[in-house]
Amino acid sequence: MEENLYHHKLLSHYISNWGDEYRSLIWEKGPYKDLGDQFRVLEFPPTPERNMWTYATCGMSHFEDQLCLELHIFSDEQDQTLVESLIVIAHFHRFRTRLGHWHTINWGRGWRLNSSCSFALLSQPYLDGAKLEILDLEDGKSVFFYWLVPITKEELVFKKEYGADKLEEIFEENGLNYLDPFRSSLV
Repeated sequence: MEENLYHHKLLSHYISNWGDEYRSLIWEKGPYKDLGDQFRVLEFPPTPERNMWTYATCGMSHFEDQLCLELHIFSDEQDQTLVESLIVIAHFHRFRTRLGHWHTINWGRGWRLNSSCSFALLSQPYLDGAKLEILDLEDGKSVFFYWLVPITKEELVFKKEYGADKLEEIFEENGLNYLDPFRSSLV
């Protein structure tokens, strides 16, 4: 599949899930140019049905990759630093270590200034379900769309000891406020 067509299919998939109101963003600093001309971070504004901002990679993986993966994160406010964060994560995925379901990343800083959430878990897109999670392409190829859930160091330690399933159970039982960068650890 041609790379332009691949990116068009990714964009169409996002639009079919979150609507056609979005901005295509870049971050001129850092490793952005290494990701190619097609790579973008998409910003979807809040809607009456979704009272949050959504930031999503578009082109984090190439069609030729063995596992095609895209990520998104939610925010209670418009936040350009999430564009930078997604670019850094995409660069890490493309050039260092391939990421996948339930992997964690270290932001090297808080999600926001003074946030205790300095890590993130790649989780299934529970808020959007199966409609968003997998985009089936030609030749049996699929793209997986994972939710980047900010977590604390204590939650990361718990995940390593007891597994991501157990951590997600705790999130569900305690009503994780995934939009609050200043939330306390749930473990």
